[in-house]
Amino acid sequence: MSAAPVRTFEVRNVQVARALFAALAAAMVTFSPDHSAGVGLAVFSGWAIATALVLLFGAWLAYGAGARATPVLLGVLTLVAGMIAGLPGIRSTTLFFVLVIAWALATGLVELISGIRRRGTDEHARDAILIGAVTLALGAGLLLVNPAYSLEYFIREAGQTGVLTGITIGVGLFGGYAAVVAVFLGIAGFSPRRPVVDATAEVGPVVGHNAEERA
Repeated sequence: MSAAPVRTFEVRNVQVARALFAALAAAMVTFSPDHSAGVGLAVFSGWAIATALVLLFGAWLAYGAGARATPVLLGVLTLVAGMIAGLPGIRSTTLFFVLVIAWALATGLVELISGIRRRGTDEHARDAILIGAVTLALGAGLLLVNPAYSLEYFIREAGQTGVLTGITIGVGLFGGYAAVVAVFLGIAGFSPRRPVVDATAEVGPVVGHNAEERA
């Protein structure tokens, strides 16, 4: 039996690229003093479009013909969400919550189901299950945030007042999500692959050895 062709671009490369863009998004949210809807949607748009391109190109370069449906679907959904978020004229608090929640629930469910279906046959299935679950958690977390929430607070030590709003919490949740994705996909991408055991190579010598003992 001929060996399967070696791919120069593998699933681990897709994971590392996704981790890199997620880390950039997390850093932009973390170090930005402005957590408004405009900034949140701008960061989400850039991250989503870049991630979508990685998924779409990776579908053809890193996945086999029978495994391309999931990355293509994830790429299309993420690209559409990123393009909508990239329209400056419609950016608002409502759009941020509606768009990110819809994207998170849709893509999280797709990736989670894909990972569960491939469990036991694909070494990357566990990563898909984890990322799918985390993405669903982002959608669920945003559903619990009231976009109209507003709380004024005073920091006595600094002598400053501030306002905690729903959009501040929402953008912060997305930044936290991006950081978690960056860590887990980075670990998955750089972890050594599990060796594939050739069952046919193991059976022959064992059977022969047992036959000699019986003789």
